[in-house]
Amino acid sequence: MVPQLPVRQIYVSSSLWKKNLAAAGPQKFTQEFIDKQVEEFEVGKRHLANMMEEDPETFTQEDIDRSIAYLFPSGLFEKRARPFMKHPEEIFPKQTAIQWDAKGRPFHFLFYTGKQSYYSLLHVNSFMLNAYIQQAKPELLTGSRWLLKEEIEENLVENISDQDYMRLIQLMEKLLSMPYCSLEKEFILKFRKQLEVQSSKYEIPALQYDPQGVAFSVADGRRKTAKASITLRDSGSGNITINGRNYLHYFPVLQNRVQLMFPLLFVGMMGRFDIEGSVEGSGHSAQAGALRLAISRALLSFVSEGEVEKMRQAGLLTADPRIRERKKP
Repeated sequence: MVPQLPVRQIYVSSSLWKKNLAAAGPQKFTQEFIDKQVEEFEVGKRHLANMMEEDPETFTQEDIDRSIAYLFPSGLFEKRARPFMKHPEEIFPKQTAIQWDAKGRPFHFLFYTGKQSYYSLLHVNSFMLNAYIQQAKPELLTGSRWLLKEEIEENLVENISDQDYMRLIQLMEKLLSMPYCSLEKEFILKFRKQLEVQSSKYEIPALQYDPQGVAFSVADGRRKTAKASITLRDSGSGNITINGRNYLHYFPVLQNRVQLMFPLLFVGMMGRFDIEGSVEGSGHSAQAGALRLAISRALLSFVSEGEVEKMRQAGLLTADPRIRERKKP
């Protein structure tokens, strides 16, 4: 008779059970299962097209969504809880292919890490850092951002922690700071997302020329009830007159003068222009804000597209929407 060993059941909390499930990653599906789901989807699609008296060959996903909404109307607020019929590739998450051969030998040399795609990316990045160590001017990638953690996981088809994501971004930033990093621009752009350039939405005033051939630009600005008009003349000596008076006399407060000069200081064109301005309404603080906006808009004719975007990000091209609060009764 074989003696029975005592068995002790181990109980874990529900939170630990959920944590273990999350650590296991997304549920794995075999290719045979996916192929079967695709086949059932195609059969169901043809049946649905026949029910709706449509041609199955030209029955698109939009037609499917419209038909499902018609046949199964739902008042649920959560869209994911409503009936739907999507292609299996949209329902089942992407997953990595088999990573070993018939003999059980892994394909990748970093298989033991458990995140071979992630550590392979770090490995390639480190190789590039060591390869381009000489002195040169790095290339600036303006108008783009790093991919988010969820977007990185989708590209790698692996789950990474917040610490892994921060480590990757730090390594990418270090690569950007390296000389000759522009040689690996294609690799870097794989992990950056292009942002819409908002500066293209601004209307840039056309340059005008006086009888002497000097270029000048005219622009308007406003803040609260103050309205300002500016004429910016190139090849000047830095003279600034407001309502026929020198700006030092018109604005005795230093803060207002700094606000007036900030656009010129930001683009590095102090002393290049002669400025003639007229302003009316409100107080000196609001008038300085209106003049600053007018000067910024007039400068658009003299700066490059990249500098226009930098001015937009600095808030120089955005009108101040604040108004004076009404008096309480």
